[in-house]
Amino acid sequence: MKPSIKGMKTKLVLFLFWRIGAFVEYLNRCTSIVGGSAFFNLEVFPWVFEVESEWSVIRAELDELLLRREELPNLHDISEELWPPGPRDDGWKIFAMIFAGSRVEKNCERCPNTMRILERVPDLRTAVFSVLAPGKHIPEHRGYYNGVIRYQLGLIVPGPSGACGIRVGDKVRYWEEGKSLVFDDTIRHEVWNDAEGDRIVLYVDFLRPLSFPMSLMNKAFITIFSRPFVKEAHRKIREWDEKISRSGGRSETSGGLPAGRS
Repeated sequence: MKPSIKGMKTKLVLFLFWRIGAFVEYLNRCTSIVGGSAFFNLEVFPWVFEVESEWSVIRAELDELLLRREELPNLHDISEELWPPGPRDDGWKIFAMIFAGSRVEKNCERCPNTMRILERVPDLRTAVFSVLAPGKHIPEHRGYYNGVIRYQLGLIVPGPSGACGIRVGDKVRYWEEGKSLVFDDTIRHEVWNDAEGDRIVLYVDFLRPLSFPMSLMNKAFITIFSRPFVKEAHRKIREWDEKISRSGGRSETSGGLPAGRS
């Protein structure tokens, strides 16, 4: 069967991204204001502590969403490109409020306090609740591009201590409820949940602080190359909404989750 035009365009975009991106990543490393590290010192990003101070507010909105936990879409339902190596199963679900710089308006409305708190994050690109099922292991992989840095806030971290962790390079950290991690996801990393309950974090990507004019180039590069994937992801979110509506969910849905509380 011949590849579709859409599939060919996607492959072309990815090819250009990797060829040009390698050079842009080199420039990012040279001009990074915060240096380079597997895990960053939290003091480098003062807004982290402001977000942590209201973590229970974010957790309250998450608890509302979890009333429909099984209707949340899997990451691979929304974006195959972002799914790391491993089986396409139900072990990693997301609720996307901002996806690659584009707001999912209904989901933002569903979590107004979370969005208010995230206004403190400069150059925010992605904001999702990430649900990792018990026993789920995400194999070692690397992110696409070092022009963004990843922030995660522990919201639900089941025991025993150390059962839910992440290795970035040769550094290992464990999530704690109300506590943050900031790391470079382009360093090869793996994630696991060996506990008996869901591990849920607020997962945020923001632009890496760079000196001028590289800061402008970085923003333009991300905007140009993320556009096709943003359109496709939002199309899949709409399809998921329609699927849930047909199966008996309410008509007002967002990313597979009805907008009103059951």
